[in-house]
Amino acid sequence: MTIGSLLGRLGVPIIALSLAFALPLAPAHAAENARKVTVVSFGLYGDQGVFRSEATGAAQIVASRFGGGPGVVRFNTKTGGTATIETLAATLQAEAKKMNGESDILFVILTSHGSPDGLAVTAGRRLTETLKPSKLAGMLERTGVRHKVVIISACYSGVFIPPLANADTLVITAADANHPSFGCEDKAKWTYFGDAFFNVALRRAATLKGAFLDARSLVLKRELRQGFEPSHPQMAGGANVEPLLVARP
Repeated sequence: MTIGSLLGRLGVPIIALSLAFALPLAPAHAAENARKVTVVSFGLYGDQGVFRSEATGAAQIVASRFGGGPGVVRFNTKTGGTATIETLAATLQAEAKKMNGESDILFVILTSHGSPDGLAVTAGRRLTETLKPSKLAGMLERTGVRHKVVIISACYSGVFIPPLANADTLVITAADANHPSFGCEDKAKWTYFGDAFFNVALRRAATLKGAFLDARSLVLKRELRQGFEPSHPQMAGGANVEPLLVARP
């Protein structure tokens, strides 16, 4: 028997044996490469319930659309709360330790009143603090997580774009650096931007960019109907993050 005929006879069994070993490994390999999405959502201003509602609802929708777990939600009320600058920093560090810093994606959602200086943080009788853009930038850098999405629903929230946005960090804000946003009512479930972006656009869009463009149009139409000066929502950075995020059907 020639070597060629021997290999011809053994070829089929060898291929079948190879497949038997290879196939069980495929799901394990895919599981190893699966990206984890972690959501941290804080409603920072306790005197109005809309921020508690928005932080909670936004976390649920993002996790549902992009496959994250239940997420970490903190909020303040008129009597107190745990959504402080210190707990935000601690939460980001704690969640980052559970993540693969190179492949996983961290979503940070912040909703509050804003000013050109940053975001208002108030819980019960505690004195109001301001979360400054530079402070948040430092918190995010210390996580060691490469791919991040930061969504800020607040007046003047565009001030956070220069220190945060880069190729690995996508930043979406309810307004530019020079304008207020609207809808901060105590008993409302969403702000104008939160409703348009999370509650409407993100439920039906396949990508974050698609959701943003849809929400920006919805917000503008609503503001003009109400006679408000447009808030000009912004989206910047994230060239390396956007391709990694495709919403579930």
